[in-house]
Amino acid sequence: MGAVQDPPVIYEPRNRRPSAAVIWLHGLGADGHDFAPIVPELGALRAWTRFIFPHAPLRPVSINFGMTMRAWYDIRMDGDEFVSDENHLRASQEAVEGLIAREVEAGIPAGRIVLAGFSQGGAVALQTALRHPHRLAGLMALSTYLPLAETLAAERDPANADIPVFLAHGEQDPLIGMDRAVRSLDALRLLDYEVQWHAYRMAHAVCPEEIADIGEWLARVVPAAARPGEG
Repeated sequence: MGAVQDPPVIYEPRNRRPSAAVIWLHGLGADGHDFAPIVPELGALRAWTRFIFPHAPLRPVSINFGMTMRAWYDIRMDGDEFVSDENHLRASQEAVEGLIAREVEAGIPAGRIVLAGFSQGGAVALQTALRHPHRLAGLMALSTYLPLAETLAAERDPANADIPVFLAHGEQDPLIGMDRAVRSLDALRLLDYEVQWHAYRMAHAVCPEEIADIGEWLARVVPAAARPGEG
């Protein structure tokens, strides 16, 4: 199943079979527990939604002096540019495809699955969702950038040409600059993706205003009306 090896952190709805799922990928050096505490802040959504927080594999990371940590892909410096390892990115894409397939096999239609991620996880979410052969409910990419942008036009799948995209970034992000985020936004809009863009007064993080906006957006793309087997 590609790069994901350890069992993910999973939050199930209370007293109800899930009719939707959110697969949420963490950032570099974190793990699947990183965003789990946000679930209780998302309101009624969690009553019908399964949240899956997978763990990236452990691997040496070049920009962190070769230290081993959880990472969806290696990053190195080439002059002043950060370079993402394409083979690792595509392996992580394959792993996330496997997670989506598992939810579909469990009875959640692809059209009721949201792919989300923060930083490195957001890059993998963008890499995967826009190339996925079945229409997903939505794509949420936080404090991140569009990887392999030069291949997207050729590799993107028509099934997700109109997928709702939630793209958010911190105005004071010292790790992934706002200019890189805006370039990613422009690249997506140039290909006619429906992007809901948010900028917040924060660094490389999340903030309460952002969490509120996430909750509203998720409730819109995976509303309560559908039941397992619909979508």
